[in-house]
Amino acid sequence: MSIVNSPQIITDNVRPEPDKVLQDIADFVHYHEIDSHIAIETARLCFLDTIGCGLAALKYDNCARLMGPIVPGTVVPHGTKVPGTSYQLDPVRGAFAIGAAIRWLDYNDCWLAAEWGHPSDNLGGILAVADWLSRTYRATGTSVIPFAKQFKVNDVLIGMIKAHEIQGGLAMKNSFNSVGLDHVVLVKVATTAVVSRMIGLSRDQTVDAISQAWVDGQSLRTYRHAPNTGSRKSWAAGDAGSRGVNLALMVQKGEGGLPSVLTANTWGFYDVLFNGKPFIFQRPYGSYVMENVLFKISYPAEFHAQTAVEAAMTLHRKINDLGKSAADIASVMVRTQESGNRIINKSGPLYNYADRDHCIQYMVAIPLLYGRLTADDYSDAVAADPAIDELRAKMTCTEDKSFTIDYHDPTRRFIGNAVKVLLTDGTELEEEVQYPIGHRLRREEGTPVLLQKFERHVRSRFPDEKQVESILKQSDLNIGNLDVDEYVDLYEKQKD
Repeated sequence: MSIVNSPQIITDNVRPEPDKVLQDIADFVHYHEIDSHIAIETARLCFLDTIGCGLAALKYDNCARLMGPIVPGTVVPHGTKVPGTSYQLDPVRGAFAIGAAIRWLDYNDCWLAAEWGHPSDNLGGILAVADWLSRTYRATGTSVIPFAKQFKVNDVLIGMIKAHEIQGGLAMKNSFNSVGLDHVVLVKVATTAVVSRMIGLSRDQTVDAISQAWVDGQSLRTYRHAPNTGSRKSWAAGDAGSRGVNLALMVQKGEGGLPSVLTANTWGFYDVLFNGKPFIFQRPYGSYVMENVLFKISYPAEFHAQTAVEAAMTLHRKINDLGKSAADIASVMVRTQESGNRIINKSGPLYNYADRDHCIQYMVAIPLLYGRLTADDYSDAVAADPAIDELRAKMTCTEDKSFTIDYHDPTRRFIGNAVKVLLTDGTELEEEVQYPIGHRLRREEGTPVLLQKFERHVRSRFPDEKQVESILKQSDLNIGNLDVDEYVDLYEKQKD
C-alpha cells in the first residue's frame, strides 16, 4: 500500500498587534479632548432634538409596545429610565428602548457620505449607561457597581460628539450599503467605543470591545429596500446600540478581544464582508461630524428627500396662487442625487409606514396634494387616498450628476433635489433646493426652528404645563451642568 503525502497546512497562531483601525478609535475615545464650542453647542441641539423625536414616536403603538422590559412588570432598581415613559430597565434593554424611540420616525439627525446614517442613534446607548450609572452611584456609591459614577449632561454631549465622529468618520469613504450591510453596524461600533470608556474600561480593553463589535453579526439592509421594507428599520439602531452596551459590559467582565478581526486572512471582516478592501479615511478623528451634522427640522422624511419636500411645498403654494390644484398636474419630474435615486426611487404598491417614508415619490406627492408632510401622513388612513398613487404614477425620478458631485464634496455636502411640475394647460413650474434648513450653512436660520420642534414634541407627550415648562427651562445653554439622572427624571410619564 502506498502512502500519499499531502502538503501540511500550518496556521500561524502568533497573535498580531490589534488592527490600526481599532487602536485609532480607542485612542480617540480615551485621549482626545473636545474643545470645539461649535461642536458642543451643536451637540446640545442634537441631544434635545433626539430626545424630542423619541417623545414624538411614542404616540404610535408599533413603537410604544417595544419600550418595556422583556419580562412584563420587571423594574430594575437604579436602572435606566426611558424618557416619555414610566419604564426603568437594565442598561442593555434601556439602550434598545431609547434607541428605537429616537429612530422610529426617521426624524433625528443625519450624516450623508459614502455611507449614510444617523449618528444620534448612539444616544440610546450613551444615555442609558450614563443614567444607570448615575442612579446607582447616587443610591449606593460604588459598593454595588465599582465603576458607577455621577455623569453630567455635558459628559453625554462629549460622548455624542465622539460617537458622531467615529460613525461619520468611518462612513465618509466606506460604503457598507454597497456590500449589502446596514449602516447600523457603525452605531454598534461607535456606541461600544464610547460606552467602554464610560464604564471604566482601559484603552486596551476598549480595543477588545470594539473588536467584538466588528465580529458580531451584522444586519443586512433587506428591511430598508423593496420588496421587503418593514418596521425593523425603525428599531435596528436601537438593537445595534443595545448590542454595543452589552459587548462593552462583557469585556468589563473579562471577555477578551480579536486583534485582527478586520484584517485576518479569510476570516476577517474585510475578506468576509468588505470584498477584501480595507477601510479608508478622509481625515483624523476630531469634531468635524458633529459640527457638520444635518438636522431634520421641517419634515420627517428620509434625508435624501428633504430638499425635494421643500421644493414640493413651494410648488404647492405656486400652483394654488395660479388658482390650480394637484388635480391639474400632468406630470412631475424629480432630479436627485445618485444615493437618493438608488434607495428611495420606488414604484408600485407601498405596504406600510416604513415603505412610504422611504419613497421619494410619496414624499413629494403629499406636499403637492396637501401642502404638508407630517409623520401621520405615512399612515394607512392617509395613504388610502387614491389621489396619492395617481400622482405618483405621473412622476419620473432620475439622477442629476451635479447633485451627486456636490453631495460628496466635503466643502459643500449638498443634498440637492429639483422638482418640475407640468400642468395640464402647459404651464411649467420648477423648484430646486441645494441644501435643507438643517444644513450647517443654514444653522443660524435653523436653530430657532429646531428648538420649536423640540418644544412641540415635548408638549405632544406631556399634558401637564408645569412639567413642560420645567423641561424647557432646564434645557437651556446651561444644560451641560445638570446631573444626567435628574434631567432624565423631568421626562417621566406615569402612565403609558
